[in-house]
Amino acid sequence: MNTTLNLISEFQSIFETPLTPRTFFAPGRINLIGEHTDYNGGHVFPAAISYGTYALAKKRDDQTFRFYSMNFPEIGIIECNLPDLAFNENDNWANYPKGMILFIKEAGYDIQQGADVLFYGNIPNGAGLSSSASIELATGVLLNGLFDLKLNRIPMIQLGQKVENEYIGVNSGIMDQFAIGMGKKDHALLLNCQTLEYKYAPIVLDNYVIMIMNTNKQRTLAGSKYNERRSQCEQALSDLQSKLAITSLGELTPSQFDENKHLIRTEINQKRAKHAVYENARTLEALEKLQQGDLKGFGKLMNVSHLSLKDDYEVTGLELDTLVQAAWEHDGVLGARMTGAGFGGCAIAVVAEDQIDNFKKNINNIYREKVGYEATFYTAAIGDGAKEISEEW
Repeated sequence: MNTTLNLISEFQSIFETPLTPRTFFAPGRINLIGEHTDYNGGHVFPAAISYGTYALAKKRDDQTFRFYSMNFPEIGIIECNLPDLAFNENDNWANYPKGMILFIKEAGYDIQQGADVLFYGNIPNGAGLSSSASIELATGVLLNGLFDLKLNRIPMIQLGQKVENEYIGVNSGIMDQFAIGMGKKDHALLLNCQTLEYKYAPIVLDNYVIMIMNTNKQRTLAGSKYNERRSQCEQALSDLQSKLAITSLGELTPSQFDENKHLIRTEINQKRAKHAVYENARTLEALEKLQQGDLKGFGKLMNVSHLSLKDDYEVTGLELDTLVQAAWEHDGVLGARMTGAGFGGCAIAVVAEDQIDNFKKNINNIYREKVGYEATFYTAAIGDGAKEISEEW
């Protein structure tokens, strides 16, 4: 509530208006299990979190959009006009909202006027909690509300992914936008990335919390290594297709994979494919565990997931492994794993409430000693998806 009031006065000051803007919010996301399965035709298991992107806006009488981010005050106000929404490197972060406006217009929705828009995000930069998809969906719900577009949520999510793929040029799957657009308080989402079928799973934590552990390592390798892993999985799939009528690795059960893995010509591609198949099976098992209220069983799946990402997919690295290993050895921890693309970013752990302070202090000491700098810790509340919040006060 205070955050919102502060943002309103900030908006009024920056855009020099006494009028009250409307306020929208899109969360970030964590992926509880099911990593690097999305582009392999498998399932993912994300949840929306309480950190995210606020977007405050007022319509204008002309065709100008003015954007200001409190996260990049040194850049100042970035302007663009409805007739010219092409990608422009000089527009920096504002290309994300610009891309949403362009693609929503191109999809046939009527936007005739501009707006003044203030953004403020409290997702840690570079943490891999999906700040770009959060900006896209915050812009989507803002345009939908401001201009009464009646744009349904799944098409909005798909347009967010299109911005990422075709406007920004990042070859990512749909998980981030889907989790942010469809999140539900105290629930995770089991999503089939090929069919977009989804189910909600209750997250009943009782006396536990989900702790986000940020390595604070810049994810410099993530892009190139991500593309390398994708192509290794595509080669493995192609080898398997010499005998099997499948269109994705996600269609195989672990036993089917084990029977046919000899078809994959290199050992490294076998390992990559094994992770994709086994991790997909773990997501389905995770749904059952949570539906049964079996947090311990869920925690064990998290641990096995991390080992697979470390040994078979090789996307963890010293920083993530140090955090996760230390978490495994700490009292009151049911499970821990890296989350996101890897090579830095964040890990998550399910930690007993009465251990939170000890956990942060002890894990950080181990991390600092081994890595040489501090980790940062956040308690993740599982929240709703993107929406207007000005109506909720």
